[in-house]
Amino acid sequence: MRYLLMAGALASAAACGGGRVVDGAISEACIRADRRDASPALCSCVQQVANQSLSGADQARAAAFFAEPQLAQDTRQSDRPGDERFWDRYRAFTDLAEQICRPVT
Repeated sequence: MRYLLMAGALASAAACGGGRVVDGAISEACIRADRRDASPALCSCVQQVANQSLSGADQARAAAFFAEPQLAQDTRQSDRPGDERFWDRYRAFTDLAEQICRPVT
């Protein structure tokens, strides 16, 4: 499954540097967070990976982490099974986004 996810994300990542901006909860939160390295191209790439690997509900939940990083910490440390399952999906997403989107500047 992870291989299929990676293959799909890599196929869609070709547009990451191609000037096409992909909007979504993650991309919008990324831009609004005004982090030093955030750019429309990078945030769009991360959104494309999110579209391949997270449900809409997971994307909305992850987007909240940009504005309130403590939510990520609370989720990571939670013992609730639902939080643990979400965190596993979220970490897989962030690992994949880092691999694919790192070269985008």
